[in-house]
Amino acid sequence: MQKNLVIVESPAKAKTLKKFLGGNYKVKASVGHIRDLPKSSLGIDTDNNFEPKYITIRGKGPIVQELKNEAKKVDRILLATDPDREGEAISWHLAHILGIDEDEPIRVEFNEITKDAVLKAVKKPRPINMDLVDAQQARRILDRLVGYKISPLLWRKIKKGLSAGRVQSVAVKLICDREKEIENFVPEEYWTIVALLEKDGTIFEANFYGIYENGEEKKVELSNRKEVDGILKSIDKDNFIIREVKKGNKKRNPYPPYTTSTLQQDASKKLGFTTKKTMMLAQQLYEGVDIEGEGTVGLITYMRTDSTRVSSEAIKLTKSFIEGKFGKDYSNGGKSYVNRSKKEAQDAHEGIRPTSVLRRPEDIKSSLTQDQFKLYQLIWNRFVASQMSHAKYETISVKIFSNNIIFRASGSKLVFDGFLKVYKAEEGNESEREMPSFQVEELVKVNKIEPNQHFTQPPARYTEASLVKTLEELGIGRPSTYAPIISTILSREYVNLANKSFVPTELGILVNDLLKEYFKNIINEKFTKELEDKLDEIAEGKYPWQLVIEEFYDQFKKELKVAEEEIDKIKIEDQVTDEVCEKCGKYMVIKHSRYGKFLACPGYPECKNTKPILDELGVPCPNCGGEIVRRKSKRGRIFYGCSNYPECNFVSWDEPIKEKCPNCNGIMIKKKSKKGIMIKCINKDCNYSRIDGK
Repeated sequence: MQKNLVIVESPAKAKTLKKFLGGNYKVKASVGHIRDLPKSSLGIDTDNNFEPKYITIRGKGPIVQELKNEAKKVDRILLATDPDREGEAISWHLAHILGIDEDEPIRVEFNEITKDAVLKAVKKPRPINMDLVDAQQARRILDRLVGYKISPLLWRKIKKGLSAGRVQSVAVKLICDREKEIENFVPEEYWTIVALLEKDGTIFEANFYGIYENGEEKKVELSNRKEVDGILKSIDKDNFIIREVKKGNKKRNPYPPYTTSTLQQDASKKLGFTTKKTMMLAQQLYEGVDIEGEGTVGLITYMRTDSTRVSSEAIKLTKSFIEGKFGKDYSNGGKSYVNRSKKEAQDAHEGIRPTSVLRRPEDIKSSLTQDQFKLYQLIWNRFVASQMSHAKYETISVKIFSNNIIFRASGSKLVFDGFLKVYKAEEGNESEREMPSFQVEELVKVNKIEPNQHFTQPPARYTEASLVKTLEELGIGRPSTYAPIISTILSREYVNLANKSFVPTELGILVNDLLKEYFKNIINEKFTKELEDKLDEIAEGKYPWQLVIEEFYDQFKKELKVAEEEIDKIKIEDQVTDEVCEKCGKYMVIKHSRYGKFLACPGYPECKNTKPILDELGVPCPNCGGEIVRRKSKRGRIFYGCSNYPECNFVSWDEPIKEKCPNCNGIMIKKKSKKGIMIKCINKDCNYSRIDGK
């Protein structure tokens, strides 16, 4: 009989742990949370110290019963949920349902799912940390109060289906505020002058800096053509003299290992991944992947972290790897990256790193999907680089005078690549600009002088990467919340993505303006940051969670009362299309349902005609020649069908493409495989297929 029951959240994690623990352990999954606040009511007793009313989540009854049955058969129960506040709360709920004393040593915590880490952790279980549980409870209750109090207000005053959230509403506010900045932006004219100079056959650029006057160098900003013409008249093209030469050295330090935020930003910029996709793939890499010749193993450390800290064991192994592969010059001796400015609650984990640097991405590529490989390679490269030496540059800067007009030129040369051998950042790279050698007082040849007119640009709209970066810098939200925030504001249609940038919708602007006016003390960046700090203090045992809720709610209910009394019913006009209703001749409008947008006749209820909005692919149906369109099932899954449905019943889960089969001229589809995107003919009698790009 198995003596120990280990409970984790996910079946994938359970599968990995089974491999490590042996026959005396049974591993079961709770499949996420088993208890939560009820969906049908507030679930918080605001008159009784904000006591939450937890219930078993609908559909989790059989799982709970199975866990109870398994618990009766063993001598010891261990709760090995994720090592964060959410995981601590799940363990607490499990302990409650299974009748286990939370003060007993039942909680097992590990930052990576490897054999050594797991076996070490099960030998040292600890009691449940109620400070972490209380911090998670406080966040959940705060979010529930905001969501369940403001959302019904929006339903009554604007329309059903809207929602407000303590953090999501601040994210929408940031996007709307940025859009207003862009709309109100007034461009300002400015000019630059670039001289293309030549020395010993090498052409280099020098930029206008200012003028030499009364024995001093004075920087000059050029704002119009008249000022530029005055400078150009003062220049003597035959008299460009080197007046100062400075040589130096510069170093560039490696980046620390990834945190959740920086991983999401880099995956967005370099791989084009959404925050949601990045976290899904990282979860897979953390929980375990079946590696050929090794079995199932966790490839990265825990992926929800604010920390950049690195364990001494990982530093030691990585140092040895770097010196063996690149030489001692490339090792910085090991750096832990302990962030002294982080609070204890935010520095509980390590940064995101490979569980073993010896698992090189190229060695395990065949065991990973294409996207898993890309993300693992990004994490591996960043971590290895963090333990490598800085890059070294030789720099040169010169001042060039023409009469009293000053130009400056600079350049740099990489003399030791250091960490750049394995990691190149998208931004901040030193641009190598070849420069000849110079002597003071020598003349240089002028090839061309170019005056250029510019206009200041408005701030850029937020992308997923820049929004996550801003939320982190402002101290809003935590690693586990960034992806859900973005998914929510998109699904509620408060914002849209245009060219990978967030643009607020008319609805988003309307809701944001209303919330800013009536809940200005709640829906703002400063307040949200201060609340996050208090949640950290709860996690550190420095602040009672009920007091945080009480302080919040006293202010919140006052603003809520004013909003209920003062906000008038707002009517949102439906967007009119050029599609004509074939039953009554009116122009159809766009309506929204839980399944997305659709066309409806504005003559309802007299005319009840509706139509789907067809997302055409430009691919003809192989059955009837109609248009193949993208559709969404009732469960939200994308599929492809004929626009002539129900007359034509063509359907495919895989996306048809315009390219015809080279063998039979039939329709081809694309589908994901471990080796990449597979292009395949749908004709059962044709065997044509290929991996895209090969």
